[in-house]
Amino acid sequence: METHNFSIEFYPPKTPDGVEKLRATRQQLSLLHPKYFSVTFGAGGTTQDGTLSTVLDILAAGEEAAPHLSCVGGSRASIRDILLDFKSHGIKRLVALRGDLPSGYGASGEFRHANDLVEFIRLETGDWFHIEVAAYPEVHPQAKSPQDDMDNFARKVRAGANAAITQYFYNADAYFQFVDAARKLGLDIPIVAGIMPITNYTQLMRFSDMCGAEIPRWVRLKLASYGDDTASIKAFGLDVVTQLCERLLAGGAPGLHFYSMNQAAPTTALWQRLVKA
Repeated sequence: METHNFSIEFYPPKTPDGVEKLRATRQQLSLLHPKYFSVTFGAGGTTQDGTLSTVLDILAAGEEAAPHLSCVGGSRASIRDILLDFKSHGIKRLVALRGDLPSGYGASGEFRHANDLVEFIRLETGDWFHIEVAAYPEVHPQAKSPQDDMDNFARKVRAGANAAITQYFYNADAYFQFVDAARKLGLDIPIVAGIMPITNYTQLMRFSDMCGAEIPRWVRLKLASYGDDTASIKAFGLDVVTQLCERLLAGGAPGLHFYSMNQAAPTTALWQRLVKA
């Protein structure tokens, strides 16, 4: 376990009560000693202020934190200001993404793709930031083809990304095939596997439909068969995701990035299973 890179993702809370709840969650998850916590933003960067305040709270507790930075709808001047703000707070790591346009936003901004953002960050700040980018083992839902998706990933890496975090998935073969394809192109950065704990069937189906993550048929049917039996859903989900993590790590994945959904229990349960393995 010690040789791998583990990280945990939060989303910025929207209320004072949410801030306190997340602080308690983070304190619990800090006991697992992740390498860093990352903090997402809303569509079009709508919660960028909440992202920064959450990151600063994590840094103040002595933990490493990485804000997510979206470029969609942003100007060079606005992104430059955000980068300077990050630097002034001593933030050294960030997750650079194109981001999704909010509803009714229309196409705007000076950056069209994440590789444009990575290139701009390097131009403006040199090697100050450790830059993580996104990877899609099951192909980005908006990509024209798997090859087009891999070409996009290659552009991000060649623009200066240090590492990548994948969208979550439940098919280990998709991850290994993606890594193999990247290596054949000479893309040798660490590709950390994104892990989504299974705790709620309806929520998981909704998220997966949005982001293009495939739920294997046997897993989907088994989850559906439990109906409202939350305990059985969680127990089965823990078994499925633990086995996935074990296979990924045994197969050479450099680490795991847990999508915590601002909850401590699911990630902690997975972690404890993996430590005992």
